[in-house]
Amino acid sequence: MTDIPTPTRSADLWDNSRLRARRRSELWLRGCGLAAIGIALLMLAIMLTTIVSSAIGAFRQTHVTISVPIPADMVDPSDPFSADWRGIMQDYIASVFPDAEPSELRQLGGILSNGAQFQVRDAVVDDPSLIGETLTITVPVSDPFDQLAKGYLNRDAPEDERRLNDLQISAYDQFEEAGAISSPINTGLLTMGDSRFPELAGLRGAMIGTIYLLLTTFLIAFPVGIGAAIYLEEFAPKNRISDLIEVNINNLAAVPSVVFGLLALAVFLNYFGLPRGAPFVGGLTIALMSLPTIIIATRAALKAVPPSIREAALGVGASKQQVVFQHVLPLAMPGIMTGTILAMANAIGETAPLLLIGMNAFLTSVPTSPFESATTLPTQIFIWADSPERGFVARTSAGIVVLLVVLVTMNALAIYLRRKFERRW
Repeated sequence: MTDIPTPTRSADLWDNSRLRARRRSELWLRGCGLAAIGIALLMLAIMLTTIVSSAIGAFRQTHVTISVPIPADMVDPSDPFSADWRGIMQDYIASVFPDAEPSELRQLGGILSNGAQFQVRDAVVDDPSLIGETLTITVPVSDPFDQLAKGYLNRDAPEDERRLNDLQISAYDQFEEAGAISSPINTGLLTMGDSRFPELAGLRGAMIGTIYLLLTTFLIAFPVGIGAAIYLEEFAPKNRISDLIEVNINNLAAVPSVVFGLLALAVFLNYFGLPRGAPFVGGLTIALMSLPTIIIATRAALKAVPPSIREAALGVGASKQQVVFQHVLPLAMPGIMTGTILAMANAIGETAPLLLIGMNAFLTSVPTSPFESATTLPTQIFIWADSPERGFVARTSAGIVVLLVVLVTMNALAIYLRRKFERRW
């Protein structure tokens, strides 16, 4: 019987020091990976905490309940819009502070928002029977008093170093002691248009403009992108021209967004004369940016369909067109929709190209069509961030929160669609 030789332990193979070194290297690599993830999560937590903490103030608005007499001799029932509503509000302030001097009444009247007179007017227009009666209504206070109520204004600072003097603070305290001050949820943030006064500024116009822009982008980029991807993947001959087109599509996906803005400014506005600042023009611009992403995602989804599907369809006599549109495209549609939603989510956050085509104008009216001037959520945030009033700081953060909620919702929808309709071959 032949003896089986005992294997010799090689120093290079069995050296414990080398094994320990390999393990240390592996642990070091894992530690670096965990540290990188931890730093990223920490930075994300700091960013979200900073934004949310700054935005909290914008989700509540300080209001004051007032009882305003509507004199019959000052308001014409047939034309209430012609009444001197500012004078009516000044008379109300004078009745609340009868001992105040005229110069002091102007300061005390600052407790009411500039839009209070229009809210009173609209209430009388809706109910003319209020003429000659006393209207009890709740209106927002102006931004300095809102900052006072939220604790952002230091009462103990010297009078010349704060926005409100002692007289104005005492007037606010008088309303608060009477139980007229409240802090309800600020629904106006989502239901009102932009304003120069922070307490009246809202995101409604920007949200409508964003919807118009995304709708235009989708209606243009989705069919064009899918059509281009189907042709390149299924029908185009493989030659230098198609290779050049593919390379340029991949390069366009990496072009800075400001370049598309300059293109839109030169072509859509200066050459074709399309309306400046319109969501339709913004949609055209964003559609150009989204096309490469949609084409790439669609081609990847088409490639993921097994060749056996095509071969089986061709084997039963289907034409090339029938194979693509009746068999391959329906199976690739979940991946196409996922890529399209991600492209739309990326488009909704674009700012630079929209600034170049004029979608950063100050507009108080809400657009009624894609061809009217409008802003979007990113450009509205940009406008508010450039405003000096303290109240716009919170509204800027609140706008960012709303935009993040929209982006997270769209990304979650893409993940849901991918998991729900994903097929494993």
